[in-house]
Amino acid sequence: MKKLSYLLLVLAFTQVQAQKDFQGMAVYESKTQAPKFEGMRAGNRDITPEMQKNMEERMKQMLEKTFILNFDKTASIYKEEEKLETPGQGTGGMRVMMNSFMGGGGTFYKDVKAKTYTVDKEFMGKEFLVVDSLPKLNWKMEQETKQIGGYNCFKATAVKQASKTDFRNFRPKNNDAKKADEAKKTSGETKTNFEDNFEIPKEIVVTAWYTPEIPVNQGPENYWGLPGLILEVNDGKTTILCSKIVLNAKEKAEIKPSKKGKTVSQKEYDETVIKKMEEFREMNRGRMGGPPPMGR
Repeated sequence: MKKLSYLLLVLAFTQVQAQKDFQGMAVYESKTQAPKFEGMRAGNRDITPEMQKNMEERMKQMLEKTFILNFDKTASIYKEEEKLETPGQGTGGMRVMMNSFMGGGGTFYKDVKAKTYTVDKEFMGKEFLVVDSLPKLNWKMEQETKQIGGYNCFKATAVKQASKTDFRNFRPKNNDAKKADEAKKTSGETKTNFEDNFEIPKEIVVTAWYTPEIPVNQGPENYWGLPGLILEVNDGKTTILCSKIVLNAKEKAEIKPSKKGKTVSQKEYDETVIKKMEEFREMNRGRMGGPPPMGR
């Protein structure tokens, strides 16, 4: 009887230890539809059709990224995979400048147990450490299923507020909005900034696919809250798709938050970025401006 009790105790300890040591790694490919720079040539005759096409192609390349998610039962780190730039491409500097506006910005740490996140961002030469509560999405469980990489996945949808500091949320203005802008111009306002052709919606519909076969409350970026690892997310413009999963590798990743930068809340960081965007807009009023200012 004592031997049986001992064996049960060892088995229970082993299971607890296995849960404690559990760790996984997922690779995600992120692609965002590149915006069309229509209207730019009207504001600046120096921009040729070839130059506009080249700008759109470079933007497309910068909107295609690979991220690595290392996770355990309670926490994760999500970071862009570093890539060597093709010689002559000239997109390296711009990629760094635009990182904070397109889902980049260093290491994104999520603690789903404490429901908090920490992400280090660099903007306009300054380092920030954004620490805040994880956004809670009211996921609606759908009936649809599909397979992703051999894993059975279930569909879930939610509506989230669009961030004004994420360039990926920019949408082309509809005809009514463009007509309203034209009316303003005829009344004396002659600005021709890039962002005049775009707007940011108040809300975005998010579709996620998660697998209960990997029972962790994790996902890419700040997505979480489903009974299984999120393998795919789509918000209409950006699709983040898992391409590889490795569970319980021999070499464990260090999962802890960054500590570099001035600690601020998400609201404080957004206010800083929006203020700089407005300053940039005023500086370029009345002449052709490029894309919204991108932090370095």
